Amino acid sequence: MKGNLAAAARRADKAIAVFDSGMGGLTVLRELRRAMPSERLVYFGDTARLPYGSKSKEAVTRFSLEIARFLLRRDIKMLVVACNSASALALPALEAALDVPVFGVIGPAVRAAAALARGGAAPGAHGAERSRGAARPGIVGVIGTEATVRSGAYPRELSAIGCRRIAVRAAPLFVPLVEEGWWDHPVTRSVAREYLAPLKKRKLRVLILGCTHYPMLKKTLRVAAGSRVLLVDSGVETAREVRMWLRERGLMRKGRGSEEFFVSDAPERFKRMARLFLGRKVPKVRLARVGV
Repeated sequence: MKGNLAAAARRADKAIAVFDSGMGGLTVLRELRRAMPSERLVYFGDTARLPYGSKSKEAVTRFSLEIARFLLRRDIKMLVVACNSASALALPALEAALDVPVFGVIGPAVRAAAALARGGAAPGAHGAERSRGAARPGIVGVIGTEATVRSGAYPRELSAIGCRRIAVRAAPLFVPLVEEGWWDHPVTRSVAREYLAPLKKRKLRVLILGCTHYPMLKKTLRVAAGSRVLLVDSGVETAREVRMWLRERGLMRKGRGSEEFFVSDAPERFKRMARLFLGRKVPKVRLARVGV
């Protein structure tokens, strides 16, 4: 018994690895930290090869496997794919290749959106939006990068759990606008109205933010979508499901949390951007070569 308890404690002490094509996954890391302040978090941003949103499935899968192999050497207990494009295109390959649990960001968002569309409350913690009153007719909308939309992952998973009224829209300009820091800029507000207009014509009810950059635009998107539209943040929902999975298995870490940051290029730029995404300084960002 003591041996089993010691083994469980050692496993619980391992890190949660998080990766993204660049900066956007920091919104997921932020929610993981809020939900689990004692965990060790290791983040990898593939800044040398971003964006993934315009890459092929083969390229995204290859990049994801290379990063996963690097992160496995950091003594991890699970991998969180904090990138919608990689979640849509590479998740099956990662699950088949790795001997640690792999969490994507699409499934948690889909489950929350389905609950809201049925007139219930989203299960997410710390500020997830809630339905008020009886369910109103409308669609579940999804905005994301070109690769995420092209993959069909969101409509496929929504349909699988009974959502039939779905509309998907590529919104590729949001990523550079976020990284420019134009979160509530007139140009961004204009682009948001343009992207969401076709969805609103179809009585938009729930909007999934299908890219981890997009939570930085919540204020702008809420205005463009209208106050009666409910937003789903995949980072919030993924953090909730990861926490639940760890807690049910007795694998939540105790003590003081920590963070490590790695990028494949431009660590100083990443450090500056991380402060915007996280609202705090990142003390150290290390350069790590993958796929070479």
